[in-house]
Amino acid sequence: MARQSSSRRSFLGRSAIGLAAALALPRTAWAAQLPYMDRIGLQLYTVRNQMAEDKVRTLQAVANAGYKQVELMAINKEAFEIAAVARDHGLMVHSAFMDWKSIVTPQAPETPSVNQTLEWAERLGLRHIVFGYIGRGERETSDQYKRIADASNAAADGARQAGMRMCYHNHSFEFAALQGSDQTGFDVLVESFDPKLMEFELDVFWVAIGGHDPMQWMRKLGHRISQVHLKNLKPGVGTVTDEGKVPIDAFQEVGNGTIDMPAVMRLAKDIGVAQCHVEQDQSPAPLDSIAKSIEFLKRA
Repeated sequence: MARQSSSRRSFLGRSAIGLAAALALPRTAWAAQLPYMDRIGLQLYTVRNQMAEDKVRTLQAVANAGYKQVELMAINKEAFEIAAVARDHGLMVHSAFMDWKSIVTPQAPETPSVNQTLEWAERLGLRHIVFGYIGRGERETSDQYKRIADASNAAADGARQAGMRMCYHNHSFEFAALQGSDQTGFDVLVESFDPKLMEFELDVFWVAIGGHDPMQWMRKLGHRISQVHLKNLKPGVGTVTDEGKVPIDAFQEVGNGTIDMPAVMRLAKDIGVAQCHVEQDQSPAPLDSIAKSIEFLKRA
């Protein structure tokens, strides 16, 4: 028991140190609070290692930092436990990632069906279901993207009938030129998704590192974006459309990088985005990073 108590003090101490460091950031003149701060979310992939170590203490640290909701990493049986603990700590749970293989390769072993996913999502009380990846070998041609868009539209129709919404979360690989085409995968998805059914969760980091201006895409897609992922890009990193080749330190807290995050959030409000979630795929100290990110947003 003494060993567990020491571990607990150490864990919470690290989160407190991160929060204290964030509070020491230079204070700028106060302005009107940024939109979404009353429901600002954290994608739990940011703290995946901490979640594996101890879900309860990690979610407590997320709540203590000031986040109002969390976006789940998966829609599966374990998600019910995570959602319950999150809600016990005052965190809302409205959005979660589904298994991408349910859309792209539904016959793959141990892949839940779309119907099973929708059933779990409804029981979890979700509003948004996120389809967030396409595996290598399935994203090389326009025809592959069109097939995936058709499957997405069908799944999104089922989600709508169940009172939920489905969106696609981008990476940077969608911005690479396709074989035998002058289009990118993202172009095909924008054209092929039914705008009455499929929405976007635009990740501004991945748009930027894919060589595009996130705010231009926000203006172009407008009301088709239902959620936004907030993470910043280190200055000097060039275009990278292979997600496996992105430098680890390219991922930065929302206040440290090339993307004007307050401007992103204000534009998100203007175009009708429902939710914004902080995410940082890589960090040497995730609990410190999430504290720094939210403190920047509180003071922006």
